Amino acid sequence: MSSDAPVGARPPAGKTFFGHPRALSTLFLTEMWERFSFYGMRAILVLYLTAAVADGGLDIGESSANAVYGTYNAMVYLMALPGGWVADRLIGARRSVLWGGVVIAAGHYVMAIPTGWSVFAGMALIVLGTGLLKPNISTMVGDLYERDSPRRDAGFSIFYMGINLGAFIAPLITGFLGEKINWHLGFGAAAVGMTFGVLQYVLGRRNLGDAGARPADPLLGADRRRALTRIGVATGILLAVLLVLLLAGWFTVDTVVNLLTVVTVLVTVGYFARILTDREISGTERSRMKAYVWLFVFAASFWLIYDQAGSVLNIFAADQTDRSVGGFTFPASWLQSVNPILIIIGAPLAAALWLKLGHRVSTPTKFAVGLVLNGLSFVLMAAAARAAVGGDLVSPLWLVAVYAIQVAGELSLSPVGLSATTKLAPVKYASQMLGLWFLATAVGDAIGGQVARLAGAWSQPVYFLTFGLASVVLGLAAVMFTRQIRTLMAGIH
Repeated sequence: MSSDAPVGARPPAGKTFFGHPRALSTLFLTEMWERFSFYGMRAILVLYLTAAVADGGLDIGESSANAVYGTYNAMVYLMALPGGWVADRLIGARRSVLWGGVVIAAGHYVMAIPTGWSVFAGMALIVLGTGLLKPNISTMVGDLYERDSPRRDAGFSIFYMGINLGAFIAPLITGFLGEKINWHLGFGAAAVGMTFGVLQYVLGRRNLGDAGARPADPLLGADRRRALTRIGVATGILLAVLLVLLLAGWFTVDTVVNLLTVVTVLVTVGYFARILTDREISGTERSRMKAYVWLFVFAASFWLIYDQAGSVLNIFAADQTDRSVGGFTFPASWLQSVNPILIIIGAPLAAALWLKLGHRVSTPTKFAVGLVLNGLSFVLMAAAARAAVGGDLVSPLWLVAVYAIQVAGELSLSPVGLSATTKLAPVKYASQMLGLWFLATAVGDAIGGQVARLAGAWSQPVYFLTFGLASVVLGLAAVMFTRQIRTLMAGIH
């Protein structure tokens, strides 16, 4: 194994999974069920928050509900950073994925309890569990390949199909149960899905060999005790802050959302500063991290727009689209399945395309294409919103077309970004770098949750057109800096 290979042993040779290591199937199915639970709950979250109390909802205003949704997504991905650290320094990726899945399942079961408080308590558990599972399962996928192998991008694209298979099925089940029967029954279906994921992972771990079995850079002795003490102190401080907010009467939805948004941005800045000033990483690794800063900004900007599908666009689907087919009005959340089914169709095509093109199309160029397409989707959404002015219901095909454009952009950026992260990561920060990649989503969603408040203050056509054109302009600017970024990547394509 070369010095540039990912940390962790290869799984044993034997049967393959679509021409890839057999271990990919275990990780594929685990991620599929985890995403089933995540996207199933997410598809109905904003609709539940904004539904009238008489309809079983919490009757929170759309502005606050959009911000809660964005901040929840942000926290899910923000916790990937400490989750990667726990795997790298304490228990290894394999056990992190297992315990993460157990905590996520517990969170969904709590949300299934038919009371108002259960939703927020369950969301907190899901945030913690996803932080342990999400970055570390992706790190284990990276461990299956040599660092700069062209097959690596193809492997991540197949893995990405697992994500979207779960995301496609989930809204069809949780959406129907939640919108047509009972919201908490929909949340309960997500819990069952995650339970399947945990069981599958336990049964399939024998395929993994030694991959993820040990921490990449374990803390031992006094260093371990010191780290655990600091974690305990930080937890105590957090609880004390929450208690002060509660006693002072400031513990409101908007206060917590705003506070967590600021925390997300500050953590991002601090973590990049820490890695770039770490004297233990080489000059080449530091150069690659400087390139990664650019990719991070592009990715955060992409998710700021893209993840409004579950908030602003979901409410548009519920209130402004004609969803009647043959006398049956299908749940608005079913439109959340359009995006993943298009990705399932497109992912193998993208995998084949990247394998054929090899290193002729660089990672920064792929990111630029993603930004431009994402922006064009919101430009089209501005036209849909204009057609709905005056209270007219528009065809849901508008949203289908918007999601189709976004999918093309996502396949240019997201699986490629996962792969690029594992290639550009300093060895010392292997699992933590996957957490940093998901932190791009956290920043985009946190800021996007605040931006989504403008959807109620501005006219919808102006809102969509403004942010759509901004993304197009940023994508074109990214093309101009491609050569400089490739230079900083120091031989990584």
